[in-house]
Amino acid sequence: MAKTVRFSTEGGPEVLELVDAEIGEPGPGELRMRVEAIGLNRAEAMFRSGTYFERPNEFPARLGYSASGVVEAVGPDVTGLTPGDPVSSISGFSMRDYGVYGEQAIVPASAVLRPPDGHDAIQTVALWSPFLTAYGALIDEGGVRPGDHVLITAASSSVGLAMIDVANHIGAIPIAATRTTAKRQRLLEAGAPHVIVTDDEDIVERTREITSGHGAEFVFDAVAGQGVRALVSAAAKGGAVVIYGSLDTQDTPFPLGLGARTMRQFNLFDLALEPERLSRAELFIRAGVRAGTFRPQVDRTFDLTDIAAAHRYMEENAQFGKVVVTVGG
Repeated sequence: MAKTVRFSTEGGPEVLELVDAEIGEPGPGELRMRVEAIGLNRAEAMFRSGTYFERPNEFPARLGYSASGVVEAVGPDVTGLTPGDPVSSISGFSMRDYGVYGEQAIVPASAVLRPPDGHDAIQTVALWSPFLTAYGALIDEGGVRPGDHVLITAASSSVGLAMIDVANHIGAIPIAATRTTAKRQRLLEAGAPHVIVTDDEDIVERTREITSGHGAEFVFDAVAGQGVRALVSAAAKGGAVVIYGSLDTQDTPFPLGLGARTMRQFNLFDLALEPERLSRAELFIRAGVRAGTFRPQVDRTFDLTDIAAAHRYMEENAQFGKVVVTVGG
């Protein structure tokens, strides 16, 4: 038996319960890991509350994409991994089928990566998901080039900070957008040469000022909703607005007057489920880690017994980096 997080109805963080559950043995193509750290993702709060693009098949339901730990057992057809190997899971499966919130978890072997040298479980769980998202949107699909301006909303999130690192790494120019002045200095220190405080500044005017009237070639948005109209105006002609989150639960318009701009959605699943694309992403991120330019950012850690409090904290949007839940030890 292992302590495992389940929820029996959709709702707020209070629906999360820590229960004893039998995890079982891994099946074909699966492995069981002893979990040491869990990286919280906004998708999990949405899954819990019933606002995600997928809903649980049945209750009680499990949840969680990102965990780091050690392989305990492997199922048939799994090669290259043995018990004792450190691994980290990524978003390469559906939470209808798997979940990693607990002391143990079974996941597809295709959805785990080994940690970079010198990174412990907490650092690793704060690395893979944010940097895979940033690489996938910016380079794999975005084709961003040196000198391009990259406007990043919710820039203090773990993905936003990874986007700043990746943009700087390839010679692009990140523009970090944040709602209040509270995080402005930390974003500058994190490597953003420009920060827009949206409560005090007009994001379109400031973006055009920063880009000498041209606009941002690439806009990476975690918010969606009605604010997309302004982001389209802040984008350069021929630029792209890419939405990867939905902090604003209102409907997102498809604005008229896009002109030569494009607007689309990015989903990490598309990359994580294609082995060749995932391999290229992994090599790119490992190179950035070795160069010292990719730095996982951990805001705060919670114990597994405080999982509801960890979700409440994540939903307050006060964090700077990844919220991590530690398991045991």
